[in-house]
Amino acid sequence: MYLANTGRPDAPPRPARARRRVPATVVALGAVSLVTDVSSEMVTAVLPLYLVLGLGLSPLQFGFLDGMFNGATALVRLLGGRLADRGGHHKRVAGAGYLLSALSRLGLLLAGGATAGIAASLAADRLGKGVRTAPRDALISLSGPPETLGRAFGVHRAMDTTGALLGPLAAFAVLWATADAYDAVFAVSFCTGLLGVLLLVLYVPSAAAAPAPPARSAPLHRGALRDPAFRRILYAASLLGAATIGDSFLYLLIQRGLDLPPALFPLLPLGAATGYLLLAVPAGRIADRVGRRLPFLAGHLALLGAYAVLLFPVAWPTVAAVLALLGVFYAFTDGVLMALAGPVLHAHRRAGGLAVLQTGQALARLLGAAGFGAAWTFWGQGPALWTAALALAGALAAGWRILPDPAPAPARDAPEAP
Repeated sequence: MYLANTGRPDAPPRPARARRRVPATVVALGAVSLVTDVSSEMVTAVLPLYLVLGLGLSPLQFGFLDGMFNGATALVRLLGGRLADRGGHHKRVAGAGYLLSALSRLGLLLAGGATAGIAASLAADRLGKGVRTAPRDALISLSGPPETLGRAFGVHRAMDTTGALLGPLAAFAVLWATADAYDAVFAVSFCTGLLGVLLLVLYVPSAAAAPAPPARSAPLHRGALRDPAFRRILYAASLLGAATIGDSFLYLLIQRGLDLPPALFPLLPLGAATGYLLLAVPAGRIADRVGRRLPFLAGHLALLGAYAVLLFPVAWPTVAAVLALLGVFYAFTDGVLMALAGPVLHAHRRAGGLAVLQTGQALARLLGAAGFGAAWTFWGQGPALWTAALALAGALAAGWRILPDPAPAPARDAPEAP
């Protein structure tokens, strides 16, 4: 495992052939994420139908449950990052998160129709997802030299997205084979989730070689925030996140513009996910070549393009353009941001720092989505979209100034002075 941070966090790759290979840890974590996403997306695909049509929950009740637990996920990431950095137990904490999510499918199976049992199962799933995210990304960032992290995160995100695409297909295949037996979906999802945990245990090495934190060092999250370069990345990501209105609103604008039948609405995310899958690895390679700052901003520029396209009358070419631009947005921002921030953080603060970054971005996006929803309600969809586009353009200009230049940086994995 490569633990020494040599060179710049935003430097172009070195020509050594060995460093062009994706580390085995990244491939193993990608396989774990692929299998786990098949498991989770099987449930996600059928849960609205199961709760609203099967159990009779109102859309308001379902929206409250889903929104509350999704918001809590962002905050739980801080706990996962802090636990992982204490003693370098990244694999152990990530494994606990994967296991908790797998057990939540069993909870849905055993809940029967009880609302309390379903709520507890959803909470366990979101808790597991929140706990595992930062330690998993820290393992990826510690698995290879900093100059190849863009490709490493691209490979992982591509495998992760593959699972997200396969999950709904597997769910509907199970429903078709069992005559709409939702319990069968939960049972298959549970077994698939356990397979992901087993892959993690068998094939993902731990980060035990990472240096332990100094005895008198500052608290992990506060230490990351003391770093000027990391603060600038956090500020830029949060500012851009606050100008992101959320995919669901974009899909809703498409649906209203085309008067799309509700049955076809769930297919829209698959288009964006396909673009993300195809572009994740090339985007990572580009980020390794030119630095991560410019691709990260270019991804948000693609999102601004999606906003601009929707300002015109919606037609089928509009749909294709928006979905393609969303795929570009995710490919050039999700893993690229982690590759940009990872080398800036000391190894023993890597998971905690990434958790802070992910939480800040997620909470900012929640505020952005809520703000756009309020603007749409009071002003109408046209003025709200114009406002979102102008806000994102301003955030891009500010992000260009805030994000650190790809300048040389000191090694970040050496022990700090007490």
